Amino acid sequence: MSSSFADLGVGAPIVKALADQGITAPFPIQQKTLVHTLAGRDVLGRGKTGSGKTLAFSIPLVTRLAGGRSAQPRGLVLAPTRELATQIAATVRPLAAAHNLKVTTIFGGVPQNRQAGALRSGVDILVACPGRLEDLMRQRIVSLDAVEITVVDEADHMADLGFLPGVTRILSATPRGGQRLLFSATLDNGVDTLVTKFLRDPVTHSVDEAHSPVPEMTHHVFHVAGVQQKKELVHQLASGTGRRILFMRTKHQARKLAKTLTDAGVPSVDLHGNLSQPARDRNLAAFTSGAARVLVATDIAARGVHVDDVELVVHVDPPVEHKAYLHRSGRTARAGNTGDVVTVVLPEQRRDVQVLMRRAGIDVTPQRVAADSPEVVTLVGEKAPYQPPRSQPVVDVRGGRPPHGGGARRGGSRATGARHDRARNGAASDRGAAGQPRHAGARRTDAPRAARRRAGRPTRVSSTGR
Repeated sequence: MSSSFADLGVGAPIVKALADQGITAPFPIQQKTLVHTLAGRDVLGRGKTGSGKTLAFSIPLVTRLAGGRSAQPRGLVLAPTRELATQIAATVRPLAAAHNLKVTTIFGGVPQNRQAGALRSGVDILVACPGRLEDLMRQRIVSLDAVEITVVDEADHMADLGFLPGVTRILSATPRGGQRLLFSATLDNGVDTLVTKFLRDPVTHSVDEAHSPVPEMTHHVFHVAGVQQKKELVHQLASGTGRRILFMRTKHQARKLAKTLTDAGVPSVDLHGNLSQPARDRNLAAFTSGAARVLVATDIAARGVHVDDVELVVHVDPPVEHKAYLHRSGRTARAGNTGDVVTVVLPEQRRDVQVLMRRAGIDVTPQRVAADSPEVVTLVGEKAPYQPPRSQPVVDVRGGRPPHGGGARRGGSRATGARHDRARNGAASDRGAAGQPRHAGARRTDAPRAARRRAGRPTRVSSTGR
């Protein structure tokens, strides 16, 4: 195997851009695919989460487009979720900058005006989710006639979300002679049909079996006596100094736990489908920067969310499917790093979790624990010092701006997802009066409160934040 990117034929500008990020040695999936992708071959890549596939397709994508120009996009990457599209673009941009190529992202959940403006001003590489891209194609804002290389990432997740018909229409709109790279953990649910229809004589490369557990992960199954013991254990697991992701079954419980942890002095943010895209971006940015140490998420974060140095994943609510278990767990132990995964199990869940682990290929002996058990204390390691919530410069757990004084707001709004959407309808939707960012769940006006302020009377705030 080649020991450097230069040995694999990667050009000097990209080698330098990688080195500037501290990336000097290719991972196995990059070593196996680059020799073919750089030669213009279609490639079918199958690799476990965190294997380095984003760079495996970003390098040939930029290399192929270097030196050329067009009024329309020449490179296209399709991703199933907004978060994954954003992170792919973050990986591609430094490489594209080395060749003066412009990159933009296209996804729903935000007004299209800015995206349409970027397309009209000229884009070389488009990273897109299928739904919004098809909308813009129907409006004739974007054409795929000039696309030379197309990447479909996480095609199996596209299938799970029902996106394959849209992906098929999009690929049919690209030139037949273009290069196509497809990455997928499995070839079921219609992915095999996509491969047969659109890839020409593809070279197939696999790194580990599909859905195989990552050897750098250490798995733990913690049995607890009841709901109160579970709550205490989860708070203990969340209290360490490093980054950790806690997975919940429902949006409501994810929001509630993030607020509870923040109020207890553990800076936390949530990520789920009820948040608007600006709120998702802010919360994920807070977690990435370290302003929040804990991300409490639903399965929306199980795939496509990559944050460096996540040391612990906790399945607060065990998933139903073994695929979901492996994808959730894959947020740690990425790119050769190590990590721990904990599944918290109530008595009535023990049989189901036993079946889940067997299907996931995980051989682990369950342990009955309490929050202060040695196994738990060792896993948590050094606990972060308590930080009073009002002194933390952390975004609100619903994803809005920090409250006055920089502290975490205790009684945040309980706005539903529908209210989030209504509050953000239009280009200025995430701005309040005088252009200030609006709290993710804030109402547009509060006339009685404003009147009391003008009259100099004290403002009463209820414990619910309503």
